Amino acid sequence: MLNYALLVFAAAAVAGLVLATRVLRARLAPWPVSLLHAALGATGLVLLILMLLRGSTPQRLLSAFVLLLVAALGGFLLAAFHARGKLPPKAVVLVHAGIAVAGFLTLCSLAL
Repeated sequence: MLNYALLVFAAAAVAGLVLATRVLRARLAPWPVSLLHAALGATGLVLLILMLLRGSTPQRLLSAFVLLLVAALGGFLLAAFHARGKLPPKAVVLVHAGIAVAGFLTLCSLAL
């Protein structure tokens, strides 16, 4: 299940890179890509929850989950800006991405 979570989060990261590139160039991101990014992130979180519910999981899995959950909360903030047709502050985009990358790398460390 870890490999599936990694694949889903990697795909979410690609979509996130597209979104961040648009916003950092002062353009609104396309809604279909935003929705895909959100759906992939949510799917990855559900997979991590299922792994956590199995019990006796490594601390790094819980750490990765918490980081990615915080990133998801930041994603909701970004979506709120998007829904109002406004560009979010670039700092928020960069913090969201940084936390998500930290969570993804923490998750990757479990596969090594």
